Amino acid sequence: MTIYGYARVSTTDQDLTIQQQALQATGCQVIRSEKVSGTSTAGRKELQTLLAFFQAGDVLVVTRIDRLARSIADLQTIMHTLKDKGAALRCTEQPVDTTTAAGKAFLDMLGVFAEFETNLRRERQLEGIKAAKERGIYTGRKSSIDPERVRQLKDEGIGPAEIAKRLGIGRASVYRILSAGS
Repeated sequence: MTIYGYARVSTTDQDLTIQQQALQATGCQVIRSEKVSGTSTAGRKELQTLLAFFQAGDVLVVTRIDRLARSIADLQTIMHTLKDKGAALRCTEQPVDTTTAAGKAFLDMLGVFAEFETNLRRERQLEGIKAAKERGIYTGRKSSIDPERVRQLKDEGIGPAEIAKRLGIGRASVYRILSAGS
């Protein structure tokens, strides 16, 4: 039986130290860490590596469920993987231990709350963007395309496909700029 630890933070400027220390104190023999969003399991190479190595009797330890998954679907997928391999999940800060019925039930509740929190954060973000747009503060991302350069190339007799290729942009962007300038 091997005890594996998994630590995750969402951004590169956040620190993993507290999670790693808690996992070490729990007796984790192997700890994998990454700095990547938890809203999806896509792109989480360290988690995928861990899940590939589990064997019967192994245990995955995280500090909190939201470090593992932020959606019910992802949490269930991870749990199915662990169950199929005969492995269990434990948390250091929450009463989750999937070797018990109460631990499994609590895990499901925490998963619901993690997804709810993610949805609330998304709603607040969209509300903030809407309010900023109404005040004229938020104008979106700055354009990476120089419309004047597109028109200049067109005036030189270069076709939209070649303009797109030269500027490293999509043809649809070229057409949009040219139609807006008419």
